[in-house]
Amino acid sequence: MSTHETPLLLGANPEEALVHCIFIHGRTQSPEDMQEQVISKLKVPGVAFLLPRARGNSWYDARATDVLTDRTRQQLEHAIAHVWQLIGDLSGANNHPKPLLIGGFSQGACLAVEYAMRHGPWNGALASLTGCRVGTPNCDRPFADLDRLPVYLTGSDKDPWIPVDAFAQTAAALARARARLHCDILPDRSHTVSSTEIAQLEKVLCGLSNRSWW
Repeated sequence: MSTHETPLLLGANPEEALVHCIFIHGRTQSPEDMQEQVISKLKVPGVAFLLPRARGNSWYDARATDVLTDRTRQQLEHAIAHVWQLIGDLSGANNHPKPLLIGGFSQGACLAVEYAMRHGPWNGALASLTGCRVGTPNCDRPFADLDRLPVYLTGSDKDPWIPVDAFAQTAAALARARARLHCDILPDRSHTVSSTEIAQLEKVLCGLSNRSWW
Protein backbone atom coordinates (compact mmCIF):
# COMPACT_ATOMS: atom_id res chain seq x y z
CA MET A 1 0.00 0.00 0.00
CA SER A 2 1.29 3.50 -0.80
CA THR A 3 2.60 5.64 2.01
CA HIS A 4 0.96 8.85 3.15
CA GLU A 5 2.45 12.21 2.28
CA THR A 6 4.67 14.81 3.94
CA PRO A 7 3.11 16.37 7.08
CA LEU A 8 2.97 20.07 7.89
CA LEU A 9 5.06 21.30 10.83
CA LEU A 10 3.89 24.48 12.60
CA GLY A 11 4.57 26.39 15.80
CA ALA A 12 7.57 25.91 18.04
CA ASN A 13 10.70 23.97 17.18
CA PRO A 14 10.04 20.39 18.37
CA GLU A 15 13.29 20.30 20.36
CA GLU A 16 12.44 23.54 22.17
CA ALA A 17 8.68 23.04 22.51
CA LEU A 18 6.97 22.45 25.85
CA VAL A 19 4.27 20.30 24.23
CA HIS A 20 4.01 18.28 21.02
CA CYS A 21 0.69 18.02 19.15
CA ILE A 22 -0.31 15.68 16.33
CA PHE A 23 -3.56 16.97 14.80
CA ILE A 24 -5.17 14.85 12.06
CA HIS A 25 -7.40 16.21 9.30
CA GLY A 26 -10.75 14.83 8.21
CA ARG A 27 -12.00 13.20 5.03
CA THR A 28 -11.24 15.21 1.84
CA GLN A 29 -9.35 17.76 3.96
CA SER A 30 -5.70 18.71 4.31
CA PRO A 31 -3.26 19.90 6.99
CA GLU A 32 -3.72 23.40 5.61
CA ASP A 33 -7.45 23.17 6.37
CA MET A 34 -6.64 22.23 9.96
CA GLN A 35 -4.16 25.09 10.14
CA GLU A 36 -6.87 27.54 9.08
CA GLN A 37 -9.78 26.07 11.04
CA VAL A 38 -8.03 25.03 14.27
CA ILE A 39 -4.31 25.65 14.77
CA SER A 40 -4.30 29.33 13.79
CA LYS A 41 -7.02 30.01 16.38
CA LEU A 42 -5.08 28.52 19.30
CA LYS A 43 -3.18 30.97 21.47
CA VAL A 44 -0.81 28.66 23.32
CA PRO A 45 2.95 29.33 23.14
CA GLY A 46 5.55 26.60 23.10
CA VAL A 47 3.63 23.98 21.11
CA ALA A 48 5.07 22.12 18.13
CA PHE A 49 2.23 21.06 15.82
CA LEU A 50 2.68 18.23 13.34
CA LEU A 51 -0.25 17.82 10.95
CA PRO A 52 -0.29 14.49 9.04
CA ARG A 53 -1.28 14.45 5.37
CA ALA A 54 -3.29 11.54 3.93
CA ARG A 55 -2.63 10.43 0.39
CA GLY A 56 -5.78 11.37 -1.55
CA ASN A 57 -6.90 13.50 1.43
CA SER A 58 -8.66 10.62 3.22
CA TRP A 59 -7.42 8.02 5.69
CA TYR A 60 -9.89 5.28 4.76
CA ASP A 61 -12.78 4.94 2.30
CA ALA A 62 -15.69 3.82 4.49
CA ARG A 63 -17.85 5.91 6.78
CA ALA A 64 -16.82 5.56 10.41
CA THR A 65 -20.12 3.90 11.32
CA ASP A 66 -19.97 1.24 8.55
CA VAL A 67 -19.28 -2.40 9.37
CA LEU A 68 -15.54 -3.02 9.29
CA THR A 69 -14.33 -4.80 6.15
CA ASP A 70 -10.89 -6.25 5.47
CA ARG A 71 -10.13 -3.22 3.28
CA THR A 72 -11.14 -0.73 5.95
CA ARG A 73 -9.12 -2.58 8.57
CA GLN A 74 -6.08 -2.51 6.29
CA GLN A 75 -6.46 1.19 5.53
CA LEU A 76 -7.00 1.98 9.20
CA GLU A 77 -3.96 0.02 10.37
CA HIS A 78 -1.82 1.68 7.70
CA ALA A 79 -2.96 5.13 8.84
CA ILE A 80 -2.32 4.30 12.50
CA ALA A 81 1.16 3.02 11.65
CA HIS A 82 1.82 6.29 9.83
CA VAL A 83 0.80 8.31 12.91
CA TRP A 84 2.98 6.05 15.09
CA GLN A 85 5.97 6.76 12.88
CA LEU A 86 5.35 10.53 12.91
CA ILE A 87 5.20 10.52 16.70
CA GLY A 88 8.52 8.69 16.82
CA ASP A 89 10.05 11.20 14.43
CA LEU A 90 8.71 14.10 16.51
CA SER A 91 10.10 12.68 19.76
CA GLY A 92 13.47 11.86 18.19
CA ALA A 93 16.05 10.36 20.51
CA ASN A 94 14.52 11.95 23.60
CA ASN A 95 14.30 9.30 26.29
CA HIS A 96 11.72 11.35 28.19
CA PRO A 97 9.14 12.43 25.60
CA LYS A 98 7.44 15.78 26.05
CA PRO A 99 3.68 15.84 26.71
CA LEU A 100 1.84 14.86 23.54
CA LEU A 101 -1.68 15.77 22.46
CA ILE A 102 -3.03 13.50 19.73
CA GLY A 103 -6.15 15.01 18.20
CA GLY A 104 -8.14 15.41 15.06
CA PHE A 105 -11.37 16.48 13.45
CA SER A 106 -14.01 14.19 11.91
CA GLN A 107 -12.25 11.25 10.22
CA GLY A 108 -9.03 12.45 11.85
CA ALA A 109 -10.78 12.40 15.24
CA CYS A 110 -11.90 8.81 14.62
CA LEU A 111 -8.33 7.89 13.68
CA ALA A 112 -7.05 9.48 16.91
CA VAL A 113 -9.50 7.38 18.97
CA GLU A 114 -8.47 4.20 17.16
CA TYR A 115 -4.80 5.06 17.74
CA ALA A 116 -5.51 5.37 21.46
CA MET A 117 -7.29 2.02 21.54
CA ARG A 118 -4.16 0.39 20.14
CA HIS A 119 -1.27 2.40 21.57
CA GLY A 120 -2.63 4.26 24.60
CA PRO A 121 -2.03 5.54 27.14
CA TRP A 122 0.85 8.00 26.69
CA ASN A 123 2.21 11.08 28.44
CA GLY A 124 -0.37 13.62 27.29
CA ALA A 125 -3.99 13.66 26.14
CA LEU A 126 -6.43 12.79 23.35
CA ALA A 127 -8.78 15.28 21.65
CA SER A 128 -11.44 13.84 19.36
CA LEU A 129 -13.42 16.68 17.78
CA THR A 130 -16.50 15.09 16.18
CA GLY A 131 -15.17 11.56 16.31
CA CYS A 132 -16.18 8.02 17.24
CA ARG A 133 -14.88 4.49 17.06
CA VAL A 134 -14.59 3.10 13.54
CA GLY A 135 -16.98 0.21 12.89
CA THR A 136 -20.08 -0.99 14.72
CA PRO A 137 -20.54 -2.40 18.25
CA ASN A 138 -20.68 -5.90 16.72
CA CYS A 139 -17.26 -5.55 15.05
CA ASP A 140 -14.12 -7.02 16.61
CA ARG A 141 -12.13 -3.91 17.62
CA PRO A 142 -8.97 -3.39 19.70
CA PHE A 143 -9.46 -2.18 23.26
CA ALA A 144 -6.80 -0.65 25.54
CA ASP A 145 -6.65 0.20 29.22
CA LEU A 146 -6.18 3.99 28.93
CA ASP A 147 -5.36 4.29 32.64
CA ARG A 148 -6.74 7.81 33.23
CA LEU A 149 -5.52 9.28 29.94
CA PRO A 150 -7.24 12.70 29.63
CA VAL A 151 -9.69 12.64 26.70
CA TYR A 152 -11.80 15.42 25.22
CA LEU A 153 -14.63 14.07 23.03
CA THR A 154 -17.17 16.19 21.13
CA GLY A 155 -20.25 15.71 18.97
CA SER A 156 -23.49 17.33 17.83
CA ASP A 157 -27.09 16.30 17.42
CA LYS A 158 -27.06 17.76 13.89
CA ASP A 159 -23.75 16.35 12.62
CA PRO A 160 -24.35 14.40 9.37
CA TRP A 161 -21.26 12.17 9.70
CA ILE A 162 -21.09 11.15 13.36
CA PRO A 163 -24.55 10.33 14.79
CA VAL A 164 -25.26 10.95 18.47
CA ASP A 165 -25.54 7.19 19.02
CA ALA A 166 -21.99 6.67 17.72
CA PHE A 167 -20.74 9.50 19.92
CA ALA A 168 -22.47 7.98 22.98
CA GLN A 169 -21.12 4.49 22.26
CA THR A 170 -17.62 5.93 21.97
CA ALA A 171 -17.98 7.82 25.25
CA ALA A 172 -19.04 4.57 26.92
CA ALA A 173 -16.10 2.69 25.39
CA LEU A 174 -13.63 5.33 26.58
CA ALA A 175 -15.18 5.23 30.04
CA ARG A 176 -14.77 1.44 30.15
CA ALA A 177 -11.17 1.99 29.02
CA ARG A 178 -10.69 4.13 32.17
CA ALA A 179 -10.07 7.39 30.33
CA ARG A 180 -10.39 10.66 32.22
CA LEU A 181 -13.21 11.83 30.00
CA HIS A 182 -14.65 15.26 29.24
CA CYS A 183 -17.51 15.34 26.69
CA ASP A 184 -19.26 18.18 24.89
CA ILE A 185 -22.43 17.71 22.85
CA LEU A 186 -23.01 20.96 20.95
CA PRO A 187 -26.67 21.32 19.89
CA ASP A 188 -27.32 22.46 16.31
CA ARG A 189 -23.62 22.65 15.46
CA SER A 190 -22.90 21.73 11.83
CA HIS A 191 -19.94 19.61 10.71
CA THR A 192 -17.24 22.06 11.76
CA VAL A 193 -15.00 22.99 14.69
CA SER A 194 -16.76 25.44 17.01
CA SER A 195 -15.37 28.18 19.23
CA THR A 196 -16.28 26.05 22.26
CA GLU A 197 -14.07 23.23 21.00
CA ILE A 198 -11.22 25.61 20.18
CA ALA A 199 -11.37 27.06 23.70
CA GLN A 200 -11.35 23.62 25.30
CA LEU A 201 -8.51 22.42 23.08
CA GLU A 202 -6.54 25.49 24.10
CA LYS A 203 -7.24 24.66 27.73
CA VAL A 204 -5.98 21.11 27.26
CA LEU A 205 -2.74 22.32 25.65
CA CYS A 206 -2.20 24.87 28.43
CA GLY A 207 -2.78 22.13 30.99
CA LEU A 208 -0.19 19.89 29.36
CA SER A 209 2.26 22.78 29.20
CA ASN A 210 1.72 23.49 32.91
CA ARG A 211 1.63 19.79 33.85
CA SER A 212 -1.96 20.16 35.02
CA TRP A 213 -5.41 19.36 33.58
CA TRP A 214 -8.71 21.13 32.99
